Amino acid sequence: MKKTHVFKLVKEYRKDPGGFSITYKRTAPNNRLADPATEHILTELAREKELIENPIIPLRYYNYSYVQRILADTYHEKISLPAIIAAAKKHGFYLPKRERKIHEREVSTHYAGELLQHDSSCHLFAPYAGEKWYLITTLDDFSRMILFAQLVKKETSWAHIAAFQHVCLTFGIPFSYYVDNHSIFRFVQGRDSRWRKHSLTTDDVDTQWRQVLRDIRVQVTYALSPQAKGKIERPYRWFQDRLVRTCAREGITKIEDAQQVLGQETHRYNYHQVHSTTREIPIILFERALKNKQSLFREFALPHPFTSLKDIFCFRLKRTVDSYRSISLNNVQLRVHQVPLRQEVDLRIAPSEDPDTYELRIWYSGTLTDAYRIKRSDLKGVHF
Repeated sequence: MKKTHVFKLVKEYRKDPGGFSITYKRTAPNNRLADPATEHILTELAREKELIENPIIPLRYYNYSYVQRILADTYHEKISLPAIIAAAKKHGFYLPKRERKIHEREVSTHYAGELLQHDSSCHLFAPYAGEKWYLITTLDDFSRMILFAQLVKKETSWAHIAAFQHVCLTFGIPFSYYVDNHSIFRFVQGRDSRWRKHSLTTDDVDTQWRQVLRDIRVQVTYALSPQAKGKIERPYRWFQDRLVRTCAREGITKIEDAQQVLGQETHRYNYHQVHSTTREIPIILFERALKNKQSLFREFALPHPFTSLKDIFCFRLKRTVDSYRSISLNNVQLRVHQVPLRQEVDLRIAPSEDPDTYELRIWYSGTLTDAYRIKRSDLKGVHF
């Protein structure tokens, strides 16, 4: 007993020495769940079992944390995770998970914006849609905050350029990016063979995405193996599990509806989920880093001499002015002004507000000489 408890007993004894006693009735807490709660748990576990046994749905195990959230959101019942797991084991809603190699997790950066991990994943996120979509995400390595998350039907260079534009305009220009060796991010040439000799080697060609980052001085680091991308692969597994379950439960078939679910899950991940490595909610760690100036984000500003976002976040091509003071782009002749003959010009091509056209801007020696609007169909076959 502690000293405070002893003095409390002495005080009670002095009040009534004859009737004083230290005996008390022990009561065991009632940990049994109410019948409606048990029924709701079994109902949700039965739904989980249907999803797992459905061959078109890529789920292979129960997610009891997800069931706990559904019970709280749908039935307003706060039930502990051990109680849900105990009910699952008792009624046959349990599958043992395979043992995985223990991975030592660590944060290798010291500033927000020091390293952004960027990747894409192709998955059947909405099982009843009948097609796989691509999930493009950008994650801050220091805070583990998801800075960008979007579903697209087709993975293109422009989709990744648009993701980079969103990060720069929302949070600022980061110090570096960490990506894999996908052809959108890096030109990787195969080995020579007896029948073919390559004239270009790896990194001899800058991809469109890499050129955008180079214009605003952002470094790029490439992962040499899938295992090296583990930090962003874990959020992908988290998103895949919850997106598939929610889209399957709600019967979602359109990518717009799935994007809404993704937005809700991203908000939950950033604002409510305690990260297993940092032991903090990502938004709290991220905002504290910005407040304490523990950040390598730079305020976005157009580099000289460019005057529009479409000069930076765009596709790039080069053409030579012919003797008629024009250039040819996929058999489309464009007049060029204020440029000497036989000189090379820089073309900046960006999607316009009209989904059927591009805006083409011609630059020479730091000067914008011409601007055109071109149909997308006229540029069909042009390799960016």
